[in-house]
Amino acid sequence: MIHSMTGFGKASLQLPTKKITVEIKSLNSKGLDLNTRMPSVFREMELGLRNQISQRLERGKVDFSLYVEVTGEETTSKINVPIVKGYINQMKAVIPNADETELMKMAVRMPDALKTERDEIDENEWKQIQTVIDEALESIANFRKDEGASLEKEFQLRIANINNLMNEAVSYDAERVETVKTRLRTALDELKVNVDENRFEQELIFYLEKYDITEEKVRLGNHLNYFLETLNGTEANGRKLGFITQEMGREINTMGSKSNHTEMQKLVVMMKDELEKIKEQVLNVL
Repeated sequence: MIHSMTGFGKASLQLPTKKITVEIKSLNSKGLDLNTRMPSVFREMELGLRNQISQRLERGKVDFSLYVEVTGEETTSKINVPIVKGYINQMKAVIPNADETELMKMAVRMPDALKTERDEIDENEWKQIQTVIDEALESIANFRKDEGASLEKEFQLRIANINNLMNEAVSYDAERVETVKTRLRTALDELKVNVDENRFEQELIFYLEKYDITEEKVRLGNHLNYFLETLNGTEANGRKLGFITQEMGREINTMGSKSNHTEMQKLVVMMKDELEKIKEQVLNVL
C-alpha cells in the first residue's frame, strides 16, 4: 500500500505550569527536507529528534514545530533590581520631584532592566514531550496513509482508462491496414502502371511492419500491470512508480508515431492525458 508525502499531525500535553504543542506538516520533495522550530532550551535535543523524524517520515518537505505556552506563574525573565534602582536614582538626580511610578515605568524599559535565566532541560519533562512528539508522528503517519489510499484509487482508475483506450486503439488496426492498402492502390492506379501483385503484397507487408504496434501494446500492458503490482508493495515506492510512468510514456509515444490513423491518434492523445494525471500524483507518493 502506498503512502502520500502530504500530511499533518498535531498533539498537545498540559503540564502543571505550561502547555506543550507539537505540529508536523509535510509536502512532497525528492528527499527529506526537514525544518525544525523549537525553544532554544531544547536545541541540544535536535539531533536525536531529526533522526527520529527521518526514520519515521523518510521523505518530504517537513516542518516540525514545538510550542511551549506558559500557563502558570513560572517565567524565565526576572527584574534586574540593582540596574533598575540605578536608573531610578539617576533619573531622580535629573528630575528630583518626578513621580516614582512613572520613573519605574521608564526604568524597566531601559537596557538590561530585565534578565533572562537560562532554563535547564528537565529529563522527566522531556520524556513527556517525547510522548507528544510520538503522538504527532503517529497522527501524520495516519494522515499520509489515508491520503495514500485516495491516491491508490485514483491510480487504479487512470491505469484502467489507459488500458481501455489502448485496447480501443488496437481495435482500429484492421481498419488501418485496409486504409493503407487502399491508399497505396489508389496511388499506383493514378500512376497508370502495371504492378506485380506478389511484389505489391511484399512491399505492403514491409510497409505495414514499420507501423505495427503489437510490441508496444504488449510492453505497455506489462508496464500497466507492473504499476499496479508496485502499488500493492510493502516498501516506499514513489520513485519506482515514477520510473514506470516514464516507460509507459515511451510506449504511448511510439504508438502515436506509428498509428497513422486519425482515430488511433485521438486515443493516443487521451492516453497521454491520463498518464500526465498519473505523473502529477506520483510526485506525492512516498
